Formats: sequence, structure tokens, C-alpha cells
Amino acid sequence: MSSLEQENGSSPVLESPLSEADAKRLHEARSRILEELGKIIVGQESVIDEILICLFSRGHVMLEGVPGLAKTLMISTLAQTLDQSFSRIQFTPDLMPGDVTGTEIIEEDRSSGQRAFRFMKGPLFANVLLADEINRTPPKTQAALLEAMQEGQVTVGREQHQLPAPFFVLATQNPIEQEGTYPLPEAQQYRFMFKIFVDYPSFDEEFEVARRTTGTKAGKVEPVLSGEEILHLQELVRQVPVSDHVVRYALSLVRQTRVGEEGVPEFVEDLVGWGAGPRAVQFLILGGKARALLEGRFHVQVEDIQALAKPVLRHRMVVNFAAESDGVTSDDVIDRLIDATPTTEDELTRDARFQKIFAS
Repeated sequence: MSSLEQENGSSPVLESPLSEADAKRLHEARSRILEELGKIIVGQESVIDEILICLFSRGHVMLEGVPGLAKTLMISTLAQTLDQSFSRIQFTPDLMPGDVTGTEIIEEDRSSGQRAFRFMKGPLFANVLLADEINRTPPKTQAALLEAMQEGQVTVGREQHQLPAPFFVLATQNPIEQEGTYPLPEAQQYRFMFKIFVDYPSFDEEFEVARRTTGTKAGKVEPVLSGEEILHLQELVRQVPVSDHVVRYALSLVRQTRVGEEGVPEFVEDLVGWGAGPRAVQFLILGGKARALLEGRFHVQVEDIQALAKPVLRHRMVVNFAAESDGVTSDDVIDRLIDATPTTEDELTRDARFQKIFAS
């Protein structure tokens, strides 16, 4: 395949090692998954797309929304389309780490009478894990899950136990009730690639939900991808080429969130208490690669980075008290950052403010 020029005037993208069949495979997988989910789930296509981007980027997702928006149903149905083992943990204040990871038990060999420890796997050992209301369990139990997400393994006593591959965590949070909850610290929220807001459905979508769920007919979901196919598609995502300009653009967005650094906009200094770290850049680029393939493209565009800026940055950037008192959210700051960042390579590299950012 010949080199491609970015539509926004950036430098040419390196030739892709992917074949047309590879790109088509992921694009078709997305269409088939959406078709199967559509038998059960009404609407929420943007949420499902972002979940799939995370899955194929080997990331994890935090979903935040009020009760009754079918978050649990969406995740369990997705697990059926992926033909993967699914486990649901309802987090409660009395849940212990061993209830999540598993524990060692003493087992007696009846023939010899000898006793030995045997590890009994917990619900964490599944391909798709729903961590329901993760903010309702104490930090000690939250930490057990977060170690598994980061390391892909569980440590019990002196033994390490590898988790199955693929391993995909989808955690939910209820933003309404704060009593009896243990909000994840910002440093721990970083483990999640995306934080996705699940909103109320439109009138037409809610009409269809009411019509479907009060009848007798129930949709049957067919599996679309096996575990081996998911692992292969995750490898394909990492092969998608990305131009230096797109990397520079992603870096520009992230570095502008860091208060006190050279070239940071004035409104960031006024509204932000703490900015995003390097992991945000990694997830923006990986997510952009997955989004490109899911849409049938071989290369990442600036538009991909812009589309994923909110789910990647909203939980990695902390607004200060002044912003909170004025009702300004991290999403509002991200919108202003996108407006303030040139999209073409010439404009970005020649801008005096961004030259300070690149030199810092």
C-alpha cells in the first residue's frame, strides 16, 4: 500500500504493514457485534464503540451512570458476543480481597492422608469481568482488582497466578449516592483506559426499550469472536501506523493540561489543579489506532485523537475548587483545549506557544 497523506495537511503516514483483509476483519467484527448487541440493547452505540476500542487496545473501562441504564446488561451481552467467560462481582462494603482474587484452602489427599494448600480461584479469573459499583468496596479490595488489571496476575501469599487472556475489566460507578462509598483516588482511576459516561436514552430509544422489555419475545445473541481472534485483533491494532504529527498533536493536548509548564493556556492555569501523565498519550494513540481499524482505515487521524480526548483525559485531569464552584467540568476544559490546538502540522509547529511546549 502506498504512503497516505493526512487530510489535515500533516506529513505522510508510513506504509502500513497491515493488509486490506486485516482492516476489513476488525471493521466487520464491529458491525457483527453491534448487530448482535442490537438484539438486546437499544441505542448506546457511542458507548459500545468506546468499549470495543478499549477491548481491542487491551485497556479497561470505567462506566459511570445513574442506575437503570442497562450497564450490566450491556456488558453481559457483550461477553456473549465475544464467546468468552464472564464473571460479575457485586462490590459491597464487606467484600474482602480473597472474595475477588480467590484464596488458598487446605486439601487432604484421602489415599495418603497428607494435607496441602490448593489455590481456589475467585471470580476475577474470567475473560470479561464486570466490577459492579466498584466505589462501594473498601480500598483494600479495590487494590486487589487494580493489581490484576495492571499486572495481569494475582498474588496470593507467595504465589503468583496468571489471569486468562484476553482479560477485560469493565467497572461501573453510581454518581448519585456518596454515602457508604469509597471513591477511587485519581491515581488509581488512571488504570482505566477510558472513563465513559452513560447517559439517558433518547425518546425514540426509550420508547423501543419499553416496547421490547414488556413483551414476551427475547432476543438470542450469537457469539462473534473467539478468544484467539480477539488476541489476534489486539495485535493488529498495534501494527497500525501513526504519523509524527498525530503523535505530536496527542502530546500537545496532554501537555497543555499540566499547570505551571511552559506554553500552558491561561484558562488551564485558572481551572486545573492537576494534569494528565504520559499514560494519557499512550492511550490516546492506542485508542486512535483501534478506532481507525474499527472504521476500516489503515492510519490514525487527528480526528481520532479528538474523538477520544474526553474518555481518556476526563479522569486524568483534576479541576480546582474555583472551576468546581463555577460548574466547570474536565470535559469543558478538554473542549477548550481542542479548540485552542491547531490541527494542521504547519500551524502546530509554527505556533509560538506550542514551540515552548515542544521545547520543554
